[in-house]
Amino acid sequence: MAVYQRRDPLLAYNFQVSLLDSKDNDGVGLSTVALSTAGLRTMAAFAEVSGLEMTMEVEDYAAGGLNDTVLKFPGRAKWANLVMKRGLLAKRDPLDKSDLWTWCEAYLDGRGVRKDGIIVLLDENRRPKLTWSFKRGLPLKWSGPSLNAGQSQIAFESIEIAHEGLRVVRSGGVLGEAISGAVGAVASLF
Repeated sequence: MAVYQRRDPLLAYNFQVSLLDSKDNDGVGLSTVALSTAGLRTMAAFAEVSGLEMTMEVEDYAAGGLNDTVLKFPGRAKWANLVMKRGLLAKRDPLDKSDLWTWCEAYLDGRGVRKDGIIVLLDENRRPKLTWSFKRGLPLKWSGPSLNAGQSQIAFESIEIAHEGLRVVRSGGVLGEAISGAVGAVASLF
């Protein structure tokens, strides 16, 4: 007899983000880079991530002889920009390569490097459950904190990133298990 096991939805507050320099023009190296460096020196602590979103265009085709319907065909996928927010630090660890202002400033100086990224959603025991990866991220907008002497709030910075596609890596597959293992090992250090 099969036993029913209740599956609760994942909670959205427990996640990790890694930003990694893109290794080639088509982002193919993301999984290898992610596995070799997931979390080490590239882990970025963010308070909020939004923009995990895809929209597919639909092409209409009014076929002759079908007067009661319009046929629908899939078109191009469009990816929403990712927006990531985190507390602003005065000085980062010298090995921390996740400084957002420096990443944007490098483009102003003509030496910018695109970044691939991994966003890992964890369960309540900090075990990886779902992973999104994006490729060839380009910083569109950096925002500093809103300063107000009448309030005592954390100073936040945010970055908006355009990218060339999201992929979902579910735990259970070979890559999903490898990423989960790598991120889990890093999470156990903290």
